Amino acid sequence: MINAMNFKNHLLLLPDKPDLERDALANACLKQGGEVQRIAKFWERPEVGNKKVSVYGFDVFCLVLAQLLDLSLVSVRDEWVVALDKKWTKRDLSIKLLKDFNTKNFPTFIKPVKPKLFQAKTYSSLDELQETTSDLALNELTIVSEIVAIAKEVRAFILNGKVLDLAYYEGKGELEAPLLFVKTFLQKSKVELPKTYVLDLGYNEKNGWFILEFNSTWGAGLNHCQAEKVIEAIISSTQ
Repeated sequence: MINAMNFKNHLLLLPDKPDLERDALANACLKQGGEVQRIAKFWERPEVGNKKVSVYGFDVFCLVLAQLLDLSLVSVRDEWVVALDKKWTKRDLSIKLLKDFNTKNFPTFIKPVKPKLFQAKTYSSLDELQETTSDLALNELTIVSEIVAIAKEVRAFILNGKVLDLAYYEGKGELEAPLLFVKTFLQKSKVELPKTYVLDLGYNEKNGWFILEFNSTWGAGLNHCQAEKVIEAIISSTQ
């Protein structure tokens, strides 16, 4: 556990635009003795002195500042979900090149391995996919997912194999079942995962709870998780 003494020499860099989640994280950091600096021109190296620096915000903000300040971000890869046993994902997942799709593959959910290269969604036909990706190289990798119904969604912040907090961001309900699912996954999964990450779960009546995707802690929205509970993961996602 990071304590107040450690936070006293810590500086959290955030985008300067007002945001309720980032404001809550800033307050949580300040309450534990840390400092917060709001950054507008994130492409310019900020003065941070001898502070231990962490960054939090949108992708470009964090990646650029990490490069300028020679920081290492604890990041996840979208394709890690494909490596999981089906008992955790409750659906068929695979990696596929754009050039390898044919008309028999549709409809199906497709997302790019490179984040935000094209819209991740359910594509109804090969023509629709080809129209969306017409400017991309045919050897771009994609994640292909069997279509499953999602009635509820929960986000969990993980640090050192422990759940710091989890909350519904789509739908509502009790938290005991999704918490038990995450704890069981953390205990029994054989996939090697980083120190901290964010886990998104889906739920439907047929399959119960299942893993949707991994997210990097430094860029993941709180989605109703409590700032004071997850601030340690936020701080730890920069090294």
